[in-house]
Amino acid sequence: MQPSVPSQAPSPASSAAPRFDERLTAPGSWWVIVGLLGLSGGLIMFPLGTVPMLGGLIAAAVLAGVAVSSYGSARIRVVAGSLVAGDARIPVSALGAVEVLDAEEARAWRTHKADPRAFMLMRSYVPRAVRIEVTDPTDPTPYLYLSSREPEVLVAALTAEGTR
Repeated sequence: MQPSVPSQAPSPASSAAPRFDERLTAPGSWWVIVGLLGLSGGLIMFPLGTVPMLGGLIAAAVLAGVAVSSYGSARIRVVAGSLVAGDARIPVSALGAVEVLDAEEARAWRTHKADPRAFMLMRSYVPRAVRIEVTDPTDPTPYLYLSSREPEVLVAALTAEGTR
């Protein structure tokens, strides 16, 4: 006789696990620019001596690094019945049709097709995007434009969350 294993019900923590989680990190070339900015800060301070030169190098590199890191820290998540994109949080039930945009169509929606009332979490270094209609009548936002490296996975997560 084998010992019985109690059935495990899904824990609240596992039901709150994100179905989709993407961080729109800055590309590696931007970090090269951070290094070059640090070097230029050191060169600017070079005539004042070695210690000011090192201080300028470190200060310029840290400031540029913080700027690049904060810009690249935007996240898109589908979790607990909500879409969280940057600072915005909207229930999946308030979302309508979802459209995956290729690079050309994404550029069009970022420029001449853009609605000034739309919520846009866009990163120029991410060529593809997702456009999601907002169906909540009390929300003046017509759609969400979200840059994504994996738009098909985001659409699948939204669809799965909406059918839950």
